[in-house]
Order: sequence, then structure tokens, then C-alpha cells
Amino acid sequence: MSEVTSSSAGVGQTPPAPVPAGHPAPPPTTAELDRAVEDLTVAAPGWCATSVEERLELLADLKRTVLDAAPAWVDAASAAKGIPEDHPLRGEEWGTGVFPVVRNLALLAETLTAIEETGRPQPPGVRSEGARVVVDVSPADALDRLLHPGVSAEVWLEPGVTQDQALARMGRSYRSDHEREPGVALVLGAGNLSSIGAMDALSQLFVEDRVVLLKLNPVNDYLAPHLRAALAPLVERDRLRVVTGGTAVGQHLTDHPGIDAIHITGSAATHDAIVFGTGEQGAERKRRGEPRLDTPVTSELGNVSPYIIVPGPWSAKDLAYHGDAIASSMVVNAGFNCVTPRVIIQHRSWAKRRALLDAVRDSLGRATPRVPYYPGALDRHAAFVAAHPQAERFGPDGDVDLPFTLIPDLDPDAEDDIAFTTEAFCGLMTEVALDADRSVPEYLAEAVRFANDQLMGNLSATIVVHPRSLADPEVARAVDRAVEELRCGTVGVNLWAGLSYVLVAPPWGAYPGNPLTDIASGRGVVHNTFLLEDVEKTVLRGPFRSPVTPGWFHTLGRPRQVFQLASELAAGWDARTAGKLVYHFLRG
Repeated sequence: MSEVTSSSAGVGQTPPAPVPAGHPAPPPTTAELDRAVEDLTVAAPGWCATSVEERLELLADLKRTVLDAAPAWVDAASAAKGIPEDHPLRGEEWGTGVFPVVRNLALLAETLTAIEETGRPQPPGVRSEGARVVVDVSPADALDRLLHPGVSAEVWLEPGVTQDQALARMGRSYRSDHEREPGVALVLGAGNLSSIGAMDALSQLFVEDRVVLLKLNPVNDYLAPHLRAALAPLVERDRLRVVTGGTAVGQHLTDHPGIDAIHITGSAATHDAIVFGTGEQGAERKRRGEPRLDTPVTSELGNVSPYIIVPGPWSAKDLAYHGDAIASSMVVNAGFNCVTPRVIIQHRSWAKRRALLDAVRDSLGRATPRVPYYPGALDRHAAFVAAHPQAERFGPDGDVDLPFTLIPDLDPDAEDDIAFTTEAFCGLMTEVALDADRSVPEYLAEAVRFANDQLMGNLSATIVVHPRSLADPEVARAVDRAVEELRCGTVGVNLWAGLSYVLVAPPWGAYPGNPLTDIASGRGVVHNTFLLEDVEKTVLRGPFRSPVTPGWFHTLGRPRQVFQLASELAAGWDARTAGKLVYHFLRG
């Protein structure tokens, strides 16, 4: 076993143990839950009757209340994750918590304004490519171009959908000839990112037209007062209720006759427990394909995300940049993300394979250690390390600290390897090398097969390829085939697929077609601020090397200033705020 401990902690020292976020209020009683569902049921028809103009006023109010609630929200989330006061890492809670929510509100407002003025959403572009319709969704505006230079996102609709059909179905729930059906959605929030529950609620409200009962995960139920304050205009109008509680509360609500739809962000095990039940009875229902619920369930669940490296003429600077990119995609939020890359896939005979791994090691050694705040992290980490004695640790290792971990040289033929079948959900990633005798196009085809068939889930994947490699027509065609054939809801090309979450405009969810009995990474999409239907996947594209340090790199020098200013700018464009953001971004 190789153990690597760095004396450098990047932008700060080892954070302390998590700070208690106060004593949360006791969970609501059954009577209080029933009353919340009843209030929402009564309010649901009024929400469906709310005009576009009224919804735009509501979105404007929400942008203000979210920003007003943001400082206390960020403080609570940072304390719960063991991030000290005034530490630069608090910028992460602005960037993954507050900013996406404000951005979501702003993009919904732009879409509703377009519907009011033109009759339908107006994405940047809609075109036909062969038998497929492609919708450009990012950059959506100047803020996208400022924060993510050179980055684009397009949505591929399912084959067979025509451009006329795509346009006709876009935002059709807002058309006067569409009959809205009132309903109450139960949103079961995730415990990792503080924005997930709020954004899932916004999707149900403004995309699906349902009022929402949001139940927070016990891991982050400290957010309840902050989300109630941030989303007060919805709470005050009986469009939203935010509740806390454990399994008993969740079961009461999922079984409640007043709930018309359920959306889950979490694990496949949680999904199956809700849909089929627990124990042998639940397992038998799943085997028979007989859900215990009639309520429709959508979900965004776990994933073992591949990060596919295409061999090419990489320079020392290229290796260093992508070492930071790979490490940063794991370091963000201490690795507690479903979109964290878990398996780096490389060509065994690529001369620079080892050099890239060394660049990742170097970057992990410079990253600030993080507190493993999410339950079960120590046990999951121990299980992976026990199965792989070659695991390399970077940073402190103890009862409070969990080192970032890289496990290289996995056996690609070990189909039951825990690294391929189980989401680590902590600061851990692995590396596997595929057959050395294959050409680059053949290697890519094998990498796609490996990702599709051997790795659990179908949420996201990333491909990294040098521009000079793409100059070879055979390699370019192979990359295009890989993007098309990867069965993932989001594919990033030269860009970590996780950025799609922060862009907000792209639909976010699993590849379509997962049956309830084999749910993989879930069913349905959220975000989707252009109100698209028939979505197959989102494709992100970015520069091989960004001209500036990307906001999600752990090496960004001023993340708190950047993402606090970005949150303010998302609420309304202001030249002075934009100038400040550029200043801090470039200083990073």
C-alpha cells in the first residue's frame, strides 16, 4: 500500500470536525404533515391558474429573497461541512448552493418572458442533424460567456422527433390550449448539495406545474429555516412547504393519498425501498415488477462516472492542467457528488499515462483536506481500500479526516470489482487501463463498451481529447461515435460533465429508458429551463485548456468572492458587479 501525505494543504489548513448546526426543530407530527398536504392540495388549482405575468413577479421576488437569505444559508452549510469561518472554501457553498438556485430563477424568468412575448421558449438554437434534433441551451447569455468561456451545451432529443414536433412541444404546458392538471409533488431532497432540494422544487413548480412538499434529507435538515426564508414568496402563497424528519416522515408522505407525484434525489436503494418496499417482500415485488405505489416516481440517483482519456500529444502544461481538472472534479464538495468521476479510463500503452496520473497525484497533494461529513463515508472508503491495497492517500487520515484517495491499475476484467459496481460517494477515484494493442478508435470503442456495460449507472461521462488528435479524421469520427453511443444523460467533451449542473439550463438526469426494476441513475430530468421534451442527453463541450482557471478548480484563488459576486450577477446584470467578478476571477 502506497501512502502519500502532503504537508501542503492548498488554500488552508485541515478543517476541524463538523460544527453542529444547532438543534433542528423536532420533525412534524402526522397531523402537521397531513395539514401541509391539505393546504397544498387546496392551493394547487390556484397555482395552475397563475398567469405568466404573475409568475414572473414571483420569480423576481424569489431572486431577492434568496440573496437576502444567502449569507446565513452559506454559514450553516459551511459549518455543517466543517469549513471554518472566513475560509476560501466557503465559496464552494456559494457556487454549488446559492448560485445555481439564483441562476435557475433567472433562466426560468427569461423563458417565461419569451413565452409571454413570442408564445414559446427561445433557446439559442434549434437545428436538425440527420434524424436528430439538437437544441443549443448554453451559452444562454452574457453571464454564461463570462463564467465559462468557450463552453457550450446542446441537448439531443430522442431520434425520430422532428424539428416541428420539438418546437410544438417546447413549453407547451404554458400554452392557452393546454389543460393544466393541479397536483402536489413530494420532493425528497438530497443531503449533499444545498441547492438540490430547492432546484428540484422549482422544476416541479415551473416545469411540471405542481405545488411542492419538500422533505429535506436528515443530513442537511439544518437548511430548513434558510430555505423557508429564501423561498418565502412560495411558502407564503401555499405553493411550497419545507419539512424535516427521518424514515417515518418519508414513509408517511410517500404513502399519502394526497401526493400526486414523487421526485427522489438519492440512491437506487432508497428508490427501491420507496417503490417496492423493504425486506423480502420488497425484493419479491421488485422481482415481479409490481410497485407498491401507484404514484408516478421520477429520480436522479447514483452513478460510477467514467472519465475517458484519449491518447494524444499532450505537453507538460496539458498534463498539469488536466491533473488539476481531474483532481478538482473529485475534490469539490469533498467528493460527495453523484457526478464525481470515479473511474479514469486510459489506453494502457499511451506513453503519458503514468505522467497524467502523476499530475493528478500532485494536484491531490495540494488540495485542502476535507471533513467526511456525509454518513457512511469512512466505511465506504475502508471497503474500497481493503479491496485495493495499492490505494494511495493524500492528506490526513484519522477519525475526523478522510484523505483524498487514488486507486490506480484496476483490472478491467474484474467485473465484480467494487469500484465498478458501487458508488464510493467520498473523496476517492480509481484508474483502469484498457488493452494496449488497440488503435485510438478501437480503444475509444472499448472504453465506451466498458463504461456502458461494466460501470454502474448512466448519469454522466467525460471524454478528454487533444485538439491535434481531433485533427485526425478517424479519431474525430471515433469521438463523435463515443459521444453518441455513451448511454449517459450528460456527456462532457474536454469538460467535466458535472458543470452541466451549475449551468442549470441543460436538462439534468439519467439516460432515458431505465425501468423501475433496474433504475440505474433514475428516470426523468430536472432543471431544463427551456422546457424541452423528448430529451435523450446533454452534450457539453469546452476548450482543451481554458484561458482562465475554471471556477470549479480547487486551485481557484478567490472562490468566495467569485461565486458571491456571480450569485448577485445572476439575479440581475450590473456592469460594476461584472467588473468586480472579472477582477477576482483573473486574480484566481
